Amino acid sequence: MAEGEQSGEQRFGEFVAVRRHGAGGHVAELVLDRPKAMNAVSTGVARSLAAACAELAADQDVRATVLTSTHPRAFCVGADLKERNALTDAELLRSRPVARAAYTGVLELPMPVIAAVHGYALGGGFELALACDLIVADPSAVVGLPEVSVGVLPGGGGTQLLPRRVGAARAAELIFTARRVPAAEAAGLGLVDLLVDEGADRDEALALADRIAANSPVGVRAAKRALRLGHGLDLRAGLEVEDAAWRSVAFSGDRAEGVAAFNEKRPPRWPGA
Repeated sequence: MAEGEQSGEQRFGEFVAVRRHGAGGHVAELVLDRPKAMNAVSTGVARSLAAACAELAADQDVRATVLTSTHPRAFCVGADLKERNALTDAELLRSRPVARAAYTGVLELPMPVIAAVHGYALGGGFELALACDLIVADPSAVVGLPEVSVGVLPGGGGTQLLPRRVGAARAAELIFTARRVPAAEAAGLGLVDLLVDEGADRDEALALADRIAANSPVGVRAAKRALRLGHGLDLRAGLEVEDAAWRSVAFSGDRAEGVAAFNEKRPPRWPGA
């Protein structure tokens, strides 16, 4: 199978799928596939997303994951407000851990995760993108956290993840005003990381994932841990986090193979351990 070629699909419920790409299946595509509702996150979608993330997290063969949408005009419009409108207070409370598990599932994936965003990425939809390590967007993207406009607040990590991207004051302005931000401004503010041609978000994200997957899976996962755990710490504490990550890979097979491949002037064959 040629590099980049799709190698099968696994469904998690009706609205979430995982596709493997490449000869080794080292790139996974986590697909939001509820087109009739613009991928609104219902309780069922949240449960399926959490299950898919749990399986991906346990798969040592996956070196990078891309979060995509099958809807041509939306990445994800956030919580399913039609479902929410029909819930009693008790049912809403019971649904909360299910929703949290979906967002946490994406956030805690051990390999790098890239969101491929086009169209609307609002509320919980933008929070799913914020849970990723990188966001690739096309010019049709419109992002924002409009929850306060419907009487709630971002509950999928937005109040914590957005300030880490753009700073406390900018995050406050965006959350308090509930405004929607078009792609060009979003790129300028750092709300998205890479702005690509119209309709190219998925292809560019998958290409980026391929480049990541070519590197040591042990090294990349350790680097992600160091980046995530060290963020917000003072320098001395952050350097201790980095040292712990270094020690976790220094005597790995990947480290030995990487050094050998460099000296032998050949591509590495990562053992992944």
